[in-house]
Amino acid sequence: MNVMLWIVQIILAAGFVYSGWMKTIRIESSTKTWAWVNDVPKSLVVLIGIAELLGALGIVLPWALNIAPVLTPITAIALAVVALLGMLFHISRKEYREIGVNIFFIVLTLIVAFGRL
Repeated sequence: MNVMLWIVQIILAAGFVYSGWMKTIRIESSTKTWAWVNDVPKSLVVLIGIAELLGALGIVLPWALNIAPVLTPITAIALAVVALLGMLFHISRKEYREIGVNIFFIVLTLIVAFGRL
């Protein structure tokens, strides 16, 4: 079980690093990749990206370093909320093909949250 949770945590960290990187550092690229980025304030996109980058650290480091490991499931729940809000945003814009990624990340974050509690 522990190995499976580590694999899921690494997948989540990689996914959120990619997404956060695109929203903070490569924001011009993300405007071409994601249509919604053009319709919301740039500061909101950057804020979401920062939250995702911090979440990527929080999903791995506390458990790996055994420093406040309770932060790992808390981070997983917070990232599930971020993905859920993203899914609701896409649903409101009728971007239904975008919600598959959100559902995938919600499921993985909840696996980590319950597995690490």
